[in-house]
Amino acid sequence: MKRNLLDLKFYSLAENVGITRMLIASVGAQLDLSLNDIEELKVVVSEAVSNSIIHGYANHPDKLVHLTIEQNPEALKIIVKDEGCGIPDVEQAMQPAFSTDPERMGLGFVFMQSFMDDLQVESAVNQGTTVTMIKQLDKIQPSTH
Repeated sequence: MKRNLLDLKFYSLAENVGITRMLIASVGAQLDLSLNDIEELKVVVSEAVSNSIIHGYANHPDKLVHLTIEQNPEALKIIVKDEGCGIPDVEQAMQPAFSTDPERMGLGFVFMQSFMDDLQVESAVNQGTTVTMIKQLDKIQPSTH
């Protein structure tokens, strides 16, 4: 298995969430991951990108979201970064059911933690947020489709 790097930036438009889901699904399929593993990757990417758009940028469509996907034989690393409003209290934001938007369930970070082997969230108010997620590939059984 070879190394690969995809580095993208795109406007903070809701329709780009679907594009990032398709992209990570394609990466997962090339890695011969199971459908369940691919679905989990789609969830974590869409949650992280949605957080940037909805919370980081307050749905302003002209801001940039950065998505980096790094893959090597041992791991898949996904980084989602914005230069938005930032998270004042990361620890609080990562608690189940916490959300600054009453219309949202506040489970994004919970899903990211449960579906990935490592989750790191770095944020500074008025500077933005970087979410780094790692899936250990050497622990995953290849798909049998």
